[in-house]
Amino acid sequence: MSLSLLQSWPSAITPAMTLASGGVLLLAAWHDVVSRTVPNWMSAAIACFGIVAAYTDGRLAMSIGLGLAVFLVAAICWRRGWMGGADVKLLGAVVIVLPPGMVSLFAIAMSLAGAAHAITYMVARRVVTPPAPLVPALASRHASTPTRPGMRRLSLPSRALRAERWRISRGGPLPYACAIAFGYLFVIFNGAAP
Repeated sequence: MSLSLLQSWPSAITPAMTLASGGVLLLAAWHDVVSRTVPNWMSAAIACFGIVAAYTDGRLAMSIGLGLAVFLVAAICWRRGWMGGADVKLLGAVVIVLPPGMVSLFAIAMSLAGAAHAITYMVARRVVTPPAPLVPALASRHASTPTRPGMRRLSLPSRALRAERWRISRGGPLPYACAIAFGYLFVIFNGAAP
């Protein structure tokens, strides 16, 4: 191998880890919308990608320290009931991926996205009606399983929209992973990260 190839290899790792983190974060946002949960493996994967990127950039101690600090502050918010536990883990992991100088921009973008998301849900609560009850035969079975001839199987997006209408009409929690993903992608696509 040539020396230039060896020297350029670390510079390719950070963007790869940044993009991989973005992909997992989008998947986490989708999972949060559909089920209001974010599996632990997603936060762990993002944290691992962040550790690799931080090590490659020579900012490992700073990134882990900042990620831990954000995690602890978010854990206090979780303890008071202000945010979900999955969001706490996701925030700590995302901060490890980002260069320390970009965390404040991320926090601002995420907060603005969260505020817009909350306002949208507050307005939607006044407009969205609850979904019609399922056929009694379907209530005892899975909603996507047809029980008689001619009944149509619901697709995943249809079931997700139906569940979202139900959550909005009853004042359910926000999928805050969407705001976290928006903040991260805003920082990345505005050239703030490698």
